[in-house]
Amino acid sequence: MSRKRRSHSAEFKFRVALEALKGMKTVTQIAQESGIHPNLVRAWKRQLMEGGREVFARERRREEQEWQRQEEALYEQIGRLQMELNWLKKKAARFS
Repeated sequence: MSRKRRSHSAEFKFRVALEALKGMKTVTQIAQESGIHPNLVRAWKRQLMEGGREVFARERRREEQEWQRQEEALYEQIGRLQMELNWLKKKAARFS
């Protein structure tokens, strides 16, 4: 009987790798508590150590992209409101 392949969330991987990085417990202890193979713990720890800068850089890029999207939406709204104001000024000029 074959086992179904498990997939772990990024949060779970990060938590396990961080615990391994702290060094309070051995890799084997962490693996047993988490119910995974020790090689996975070592691999995730290595990925965290090697890609630590990119992990935080990606988050910053995501925040910058969200900021840009908000800024574009606000500029678009300002443009629409200016057009409406100009239209209303033009229409109000007829009545004065």
